[in-house]
Amino acid sequence: MSRVINPDSVGKERTRLTKSIVLCIRELAKQSQVTPETKDQASYIALALQAISEGIEVSVVAWEKRDYWVKADKFRMEWMWAGQLADKMKAAVLGDDWATIAMLMPQIASKFGKIIVSDNHRLGKPWTGAYTLLALHRKLQ
Repeated sequence: MSRVINPDSVGKERTRLTKSIVLCIRELAKQSQVTPETKDQASYIALALQAISEGIEVSVVAWEKRDYWVKADKFRMEWMWAGQLADKMKAAVLGDDWATIAMLMPQIASKFGKIIVSDNHRLGKPWTGAYTLLALHRKLQ
């Protein structure tokens, strides 16, 4: 029997999310005032960071099965910030605290400094409708 390969792995999803966050930060930096699109962009960053944070545990399971505990713990520590900043961003967006969001943006951008997104990307505008999704997500919790 041959090996089953999952083309939609957590690692590929994490790569897509990091690139879309970088794109979103670029677009957010161009904004001069708070618009519905600005709220969507900030919400998308919070939701994407949360998705990255949730995918970390799935990534390290394979390493732990092979007793690569140090590698798994190192990976967890490298990405620990994602969940923390996601929570801060969620609270700031839902509380309409744009001063906090402005302070969090450089922190988030510095974590993705090595990520390159070309001008001819195919990501589109993944943040469309993210504010509504974040508000709905809040009500479900």
